[in-house]
Amino acid sequence: MKFRCIKCGECCRHLYLSDIYKDLDRGDGVCLFLRGNLCSIYSNRPLICNIDKGYSLFKGLVTKEYYYQINYKFCNKLQNLKED
Repeated sequence: MKFRCIKCGECCRHLYLSDIYKDLDRGDGVCLFLRGNLCSIYSNRPLICNIDKGYSLFKGLVTKEYYYQINYKFCNKLQNLKED
Protein backbone atom coordinates (compact mmCIF):
# COMPACT_ATOMS: atom_id res chain seq x y z
CA MET A 1 0.00 0.00 0.00
CA LYS A 2 1.29 3.43 -0.99
CA PHE A 3 -0.16 6.91 -0.68
CA ARG A 4 -1.59 8.00 -4.05
CA CYS A 5 -0.44 11.57 -4.58
CA ILE A 6 -2.05 13.48 -7.46
CA LYS A 7 0.92 15.88 -7.64
CA CYS A 8 -1.11 19.06 -7.26
CA GLY A 9 1.56 20.70 -5.07
CA GLU A 10 -1.00 22.15 -2.65
CA CYS A 11 0.67 20.55 0.40
CA CYS A 12 3.84 22.43 -0.58
CA ARG A 13 1.99 25.73 -1.00
CA HIS A 14 0.45 25.87 2.47
CA LEU A 15 3.41 25.32 4.80
CA TYR A 16 2.27 28.19 7.01
CA LEU A 17 -0.50 25.91 8.33
CA SER A 18 1.98 23.93 10.43
CA ASP A 19 5.13 24.97 12.26
CA ILE A 20 6.82 21.64 11.50
CA TYR A 21 7.44 22.88 7.96
CA LYS A 22 8.87 26.31 8.89
CA ASP A 23 12.43 25.39 7.84
CA LEU A 24 11.16 24.57 4.33
CA ASP A 25 9.13 27.79 3.95
CA ARG A 26 10.65 30.30 1.55
CA GLY A 27 8.83 33.07 3.44
CA ASP A 28 5.45 33.05 1.75
CA GLY A 29 4.13 29.66 2.84
CA VAL A 30 5.53 27.90 -0.23
CA CYS A 31 8.25 25.25 0.00
CA LEU A 32 11.75 26.25 -1.07
CA PHE A 33 11.94 23.12 -3.21
CA LEU A 34 8.65 23.38 -5.10
CA ARG A 35 9.05 23.75 -8.87
CA GLY A 36 5.68 24.01 -10.60
CA ASN A 37 3.72 21.31 -8.80
CA LEU A 38 6.67 19.03 -8.18
CA CYS A 39 9.36 18.69 -5.53
CA SER A 40 12.85 19.36 -6.84
CA ILE A 41 14.34 17.12 -4.11
CA TYR A 42 11.62 14.44 -4.23
CA SER A 43 13.94 11.43 -3.97
CA ASN A 44 15.71 13.04 -0.99
CA ARG A 45 12.77 14.90 0.59
CA PRO A 46 12.54 15.13 4.38
CA LEU A 47 10.69 12.43 6.29
CA ILE A 48 7.92 14.91 7.19
CA CYS A 49 7.21 15.28 3.47
CA ASN A 50 7.04 11.57 2.76
CA ILE A 51 3.63 10.12 3.68
CA ASP A 52 4.72 6.51 3.18
CA LYS A 53 7.94 6.69 5.20
CA GLY A 54 6.41 9.12 7.69
CA TYR A 55 4.03 6.40 8.82
CA SER A 56 6.93 4.93 10.81
CA LEU A 57 6.43 7.77 13.32
CA PHE A 58 2.82 6.72 13.95
CA LYS A 59 3.02 2.96 13.44
CA GLY A 60 2.19 2.05 17.04
CA LEU A 61 -0.61 4.59 17.29
CA VAL A 62 -2.80 4.08 14.21
CA THR A 63 -3.19 1.65 11.35
CA LYS A 64 -1.68 2.51 8.01
CA GLU A 65 -5.16 2.66 6.49
CA TYR A 66 -6.29 5.23 9.08
CA TYR A 67 -3.06 7.22 8.65
CA TYR A 68 -3.67 7.40 4.89
CA GLN A 69 -7.32 8.30 5.46
CA ILE A 70 -6.27 11.28 7.61
CA ASN A 71 -3.71 12.38 5.03
CA TYR A 72 -6.25 12.13 2.16
CA LYS A 73 -8.70 14.19 4.22
CA PHE A 74 -6.20 17.01 4.65
CA CYS A 75 -5.02 16.68 1.06
CA ASN A 76 -8.62 17.32 -0.04
CA LYS A 77 -8.89 20.30 2.32
CA LEU A 78 -5.75 21.84 0.83
CA GLN A 79 -7.09 21.35 -2.68
CA ASN A 80 -10.30 23.13 -1.64
CA LEU A 81 -8.27 26.10 -0.36
CA LYS A 82 -7.03 26.49 -3.93
CA GLU A 83 -10.61 26.77 -5.18
CA ASP A 84 -11.65 29.43 -2.63
